[in-house]
Amino acid sequence: MAARPAAKTVTSQPDFLQFNNLACEMAGGKREPAEFIASAFTDYGKWMDGWETRRKRLPGHDWCIIQLGVPGVIHGFDVDTSFFTGNYAPSVSIQAACLSTDEIPSLAPEGDRTGMAATEREFEAAAELHSETWEELVPVTELKPGYSDSCHNYFPVTFPHRVTHLRLNMYPDGGIARLRVYGIGQRDWSTEPTLDRVDLVALSNGGVCQGYSDAHFGHPRNMIGLGRAANMGDGWETARRLDRPKVLQTDEKGILRVPGSEWAVFRLGHPGVITSIEIDTNHFKGNFPDSCKIEACSLTPEEEQQYLSQQWATDEKEKWKILLSSQKLKPHHIHMFSGEAVELSEVVTHVRLVIAPDGGVSRLRLWGHPKAASSSVTLKLTSKL
Repeated sequence: MAARPAAKTVTSQPDFLQFNNLACEMAGGKREPAEFIASAFTDYGKWMDGWETRRKRLPGHDWCIIQLGVPGVIHGFDVDTSFFTGNYAPSVSIQAACLSTDEIPSLAPEGDRTGMAATEREFEAAAELHSETWEELVPVTELKPGYSDSCHNYFPVTFPHRVTHLRLNMYPDGGIARLRVYGIGQRDWSTEPTLDRVDLVALSNGGVCQGYSDAHFGHPRNMIGLGRAANMGDGWETARRLDRPKVLQTDEKGILRVPGSEWAVFRLGHPGVITSIEIDTNHFKGNFPDSCKIEACSLTPEEEQQYLSQQWATDEKEKWKILLSSQKLKPHHIHMFSGEAVELSEVVTHVRLVIAPDGGVSRLRLWGHPKAASSSVTLKLTSKL
């Protein structure tokens, strides 16, 4: 029988966990939690699901350089030591830099290097980066062992600058199962032609989920991730609403008549005019929403903060305008809407996806053209949930 989840305290669940993981598997890292296989061994010792270094017998400490899958502004880290109980890294620090393409050395993959140190060429390439001088985001801090009640070592960060690379230092050696990097993607829009059509809400373009009504099975932030969803867990899925009629009926368009709905609010990575919409219910075959609609608006930073403080529960309905009217959805299907179906042609900064009555959506794409917002609508990258 499933156990009812315990109430989560602020200290165990920091706010920054609501942001996307800029180093997740879809962006080149590991998405799934670490696992422990008691019988798994290699020629070099016990197999552990993470990064584990040998017991150091030389001067110095161990470190690695990580390129983020999505460059962006970081709000916090989770240094996860799951299952590393007698062999976890005693302490860590984290440094960061924003590197241009021509500053990144070219290194060819060399296959499985388990049990080996970096090559001489790799050390030379790393030395060119002078990573030991990078900005320190997390000072040297002790970690907790990898038991279930202590494995998540959370570090909030206040560093309002774009980051492309991290240096993770462990002191002096040991093991770390996962490094999760929570933040908001950031794109250099100054290099983009204004005529190019882009996905304005994509994680890689700076889109961010700022609020939602329910995320029982999957967080709505997943909908703006890279590529198509790997499975249902890689999308947004709500619990079944309990206010549904006992006997369901439809209207003249075949859309269910239900009293309630679920919603998720996103801030676009750049203000713009949306010209086409993609709603993907990939993998959701018996649990897709019956219908959806999308509302949009243009908010100033002050208005955004007001909405955030009220958790988007406000009576100022005139701010929100219909971008996409109610549409019937299909299971496991990419729905495309453009032309007259997109009812708003003005610059917007925020959108609200509303699904009825409940269910799951794997991806939301809002294709359009970046446009300069009014001078009063200049949104801050640091605004949090």
